[in-house]
Amino acid sequence: MNAWINCSNMSSEREDLENMGCEDKDEHFAFVKVGVLGSIFVAATCGNVFLLHVLWRKRKRNSRTQLFLLHLCFADLVVAFFQVLPQLSIEITDRFKGSDIVCRAVKYLQVVGMFASSYMIVAMTIDRYNAVCRPMVSFFRGSFRRYVAIGTAWIISFAFSTPQLFIFSLKEVEEHVYDCWATFIEPWGSKAYITWITLSVFVFPALILLFCQIKICSGIYFNMKRKALQSTNEGRASIKGISSAMLKTVKMTFVIIIVYTICWSPFFVVQLWSVWSPSTAPSEGPAFVIIMLLASLNSCTNPWIYLYYS
Repeated sequence: MNAWINCSNMSSEREDLENMGCEDKDEHFAFVKVGVLGSIFVAATCGNVFLLHVLWRKRKRNSRTQLFLLHLCFADLVVAFFQVLPQLSIEITDRFKGSDIVCRAVKYLQVVGMFASSYMIVAMTIDRYNAVCRPMVSFFRGSFRRYVAIGTAWIISFAFSTPQLFIFSLKEVEEHVYDCWATFIEPWGSKAYITWITLSVFVFPALILLFCQIKICSGIYFNMKRKALQSTNEGRASIKGISSAMLKTVKMTFVIIIVYTICWSPFFVVQLWSVWSPSTAPSEGPAFVIIMLLASLNSCTNPWIYLYYS
């Protein structure tokens, strides 16, 4: 941490006093991290459980967007319980407490949550793209496409997370001290794996989302422009109502994408930086911790975005 770096340059005659001050700062910072992680876990859990309750009450409407949001809730809950909660427990106990099987399972489900959150947003955006740009195909094959898209997102999440089961294990890091530790093939293993995770979880989905959003926006613009020129005053009012309902869903999807990008892009940048240039990458300090916590914060935001737009 920055506090430790500053203390390392202090004069020897004040060493004991200053080291005590550094320990106090570190302890205070640790309490802050525990408090923030605890708040994120509570907010993510309560928000997503509340949204599940809302979606259950609206189940008779059975809208296509609600189905995607239902599975996005499940993905965010996986993040909350297997990414935020384990990190919170490690901050409290200082080490991973559990067996080798628990270690591998937790690390596996951590990445499952990341993949599922990302690819569920992709599936929902592709569905919006089909509804706006290919309405006839979307109408006749809507239900089938929805379930295929959601099933594919979960299959990708579980399959692509499998390396975690072999990379992480319970290892003796000090004498009689065990921790959940990653083992890579040196010297290229960590670089290859982190790069692959970044591409598959963030970069490739981001490119798909960008393409879909551009097509959706252009499709809505030209469609409304064409109908406005062809319709009568009465017909224009009807079209405006339909367009407003569609636009609201598209706006909600767009905001979810933006928030996801803001929360996760710093995390992946720092991860790539840490493996490709470890000597210059930030590894501690408030800024580093904020970046790590910002990624987890994404699991809190999706329920409130939906509730705002509905």
